[in-house]
Amino acid sequence: MDGTDIDLVMRAKAVGDDKAFAVLVKRHQARLRAFLRRLCGDPSLADDIAQDAFLKAHTALGSFKGGGSFRSWLYAIAYREFLQASRKAKAAMRIENALKSATAHAPDRDTKLESSLSLDLQRALGALNEEERAAILLCDAAGLSHGEAAVALSAPLGSVKTYVARARQKMRDALAGEAVHKDGEAQNASMKGVHYAV
Repeated sequence: MDGTDIDLVMRAKAVGDDKAFAVLVKRHQARLRAFLRRLCGDPSLADDIAQDAFLKAHTALGSFKGGGSFRSWLYAIAYREFLQASRKAKAAMRIENALKSATAHAPDRDTKLESSLSLDLQRALGALNEEERAAILLCDAAGLSHGEAAVALSAPLGSVKTYVARARQKMRDALAGEAVHKDGEAQNASMKGVHYAV
């Protein structure tokens, strides 16, 4: 089944065509899951959030007015789901972190990171605040425009541009600090050529 996202949404809304929505899911699921994995750092949680986002999108399809892209609307739903999951998990994370620090031989979480993303890059992303991390992942990794990212984050366009610029600078600084040759000379660690493996 071919067609633009808007065509597929209209088919799904008008006649309840679940096949049209399935095409939308297939078209967007890999990039959405990759975005969420980078955002929350836990692949299984990211997959759960992505599944919830698609279910909510299917349920709320009637509220999609078509003023923006389907992709930015979907990412907005996914980001809200991430924020909700993040709020619910904070108490559990505090307990988990306390247990990890109390246990000398607890496994390191870094072993769960995907091999396509270097540890240095993962640490640099982890050092960003939520807004900066979400904005840079939406724009640089998921390929959304600043405008689409603003819709997805429910933030003003100027704020998103600021988040992205700040995040890029922080990541440059972090990667430049980590990129040191064995002989002690710093490598040039610009953001050009850094791929998020989305």
